[in-house]
Amino acid sequence: MDISILDALQLPFMARAFATIAVLAVAAGVVGLGISFREMEFVSDGMVHAVFPGLVIGAALGGSAGLLPGAVVAALAAAVIFTLLDRRGGAGSDAAIAVGLTGLFSLGVVLVSKQQGYAAQLQDLLFGHLLTVTSAQLWQIVVVAVVAIGIMLFTWRAQMFRAFDLGGFEAAGFKVLRTDLALAIATALLVVAGVQALGVLMVVALLTVPMAVSRLLTKRLGLLVPLAIAVPLVAGALGLWWSFAWSVSGDLSVSPGALVVLLLVAAYLLAVAVSAMVRKGSKRTKDGVAA
Repeated sequence: MDISILDALQLPFMARAFATIAVLAVAAGVVGLGISFREMEFVSDGMVHAVFPGLVIGAALGGSAGLLPGAVVAALAAAVIFTLLDRRGGAGSDAAIAVGLTGLFSLGVVLVSKQQGYAAQLQDLLFGHLLTVTSAQLWQIVVVAVVAIGIMLFTWRAQMFRAFDLGGFEAAGFKVLRTDLALAIATALLVVAGVQALGVLMVVALLTVPMAVSRLLTKRLGLLVPLAIAVPLVAGALGLWWSFAWSVSGDLSVSPGALVVLLLVAAYLLAVAVSAMVRKGSKRTKDGVAA
């Protein structure tokens, strides 16, 4: 490639795009730990889809300025609804969440199809517009991400206690619903922060894949969040660089958001392979010692 990664990231629009990924990576690392420990990947996917009609309604009522308020309202409503459904437990709650997310997502598609130029709007909402993030949008993402991180840090001990020992958590007098809502709201806000840049479909990977990679590579609690932050940072830098270089030198229109997600998936597959080799080596060592 003719342009180096440092030269590419020094361009103003590329710098804003990488700053956006960096902010989202930090927030996803912190919030993603709660999502992973509570096994809420399916619920977080539902929240991402539930935000879609809020984005459409917000854009219809207030243009680009209405995207954030519409997404916030939809995300907070989804956080409350999905938390209450999840507390029911069992297959019934999973089915209700699945019906809810497909229904809300379909509603968003119907609403956006009623507007002129809906195909372009639908593409932006689904896949994001990482390279055209403005300074104002970046600051909005920073504020929402900071609030999400703040909620997790404020309830950190309760979240860990709740994840590992529900019986002890309740016996100690903690409020389960309050803690669950805090995690759901933090997840919803992270969805709102990420969906503006990465789009509805891409933000799911940011919520789940980095922490999944981290948990495959280490069992130490203190390393989980730093690794989960580092993975999307590396994927983001490489994805932005490659998409820009290919677009310039190869006359190709490569989506940077999609490329970043593909790199995250590649990192997950690599982590699976490394984890399998480590387990196999450890088993051989134990068998040798036993012999």
